[in-house]
This record gives sequence, structure tokens and C-alpha cells, in this order.
Amino acid sequence: MSMAESFASPQKHVTNAWQMKAMDANRYATKKTIAQGMLDIALLTANASQLKYILQVGEQHQFYKLMLILISLSIVMQLLVGILFVVIGSLNINRQQDQTAAVILNDVILVVVFIISVVNVIISGFGIEYSSQPLRLLDQHEKTP
Repeated sequence: MSMAESFASPQKHVTNAWQMKAMDANRYATKKTIAQGMLDIALLTANASQLKYILQVGEQHQFYKLMLILISLSIVMQLLVGILFVVIGSLNINRQQDQTAAVILNDVILVVVFIISVVNVIISGFGIEYSSQPLRLLDQHEKTP
């Protein structure tokens, strides 16, 4: 590009710079969605482990029904968020019509993730015991007169 062309079309440089920023924003959003999805998988794994424990202990757990409902609710909401991640990940935020949908979906995901977090704090508060042998607690309980 000659010096004359450089002065003649400053608009071209501005347009190229804007396109690079837009491309970077889309790449960032995609990576962010993937990272959130991985965190969702980790939490889903933890909830599956909690569900296994509560089902093994059964009705002997002091808060069996409450825990069963909360863990199941958390898993269902995580599956919903996972589906929303797939949908939002397929959007291209460089296109105007996808930007509105992405903002709405992002807000919905944020609210659902907040609710999942609150539910999991409550689950933790009711003291799920992690042990390789959770039924040992039942053995001790049955031996006491």
C-alpha cells in the first residue's frame, strides 16, 4: 500500500480493525461457553456422586427426601443449561440477529446457574458425607441399642 493510498482510505483501516475486534469477541464468547460447559460437567459429576450416596443410604438419611429432590432438581437444571450452552455456542455474535438471541440466552443461563449454585449450597449445608463406604454409617447406627 502506498502512502497516497494510506491517506486516501482511512475508513478501510477502521473497518478492518472493527472486523478483527468482532472476530475476537466471537472467539472469546465461544471459549467462554466451552469453559462454562466444562464447569457444568464437573458439577454434574459431583451431583451424580451425591445422588449415588443418598440412594445407597436411603431413608436412613435424616433429610433423604429433601436431598433427593434438591439433587434431582440440580441435575435437571444443569441439563437445561447444557442444552442452552449448545444453542448459544452455535450463535455467531458478529451477526446482528444472533446478538439479541445471545444476550437473552446469556441472561437466562446466568439466572439458572445462580439457582443451581444456591441449590448446591443448600445440598452442601445438609451434610452429604463423602466416603468410599457410605453404608458403614448404617452399620454403626444399627449396632447402637
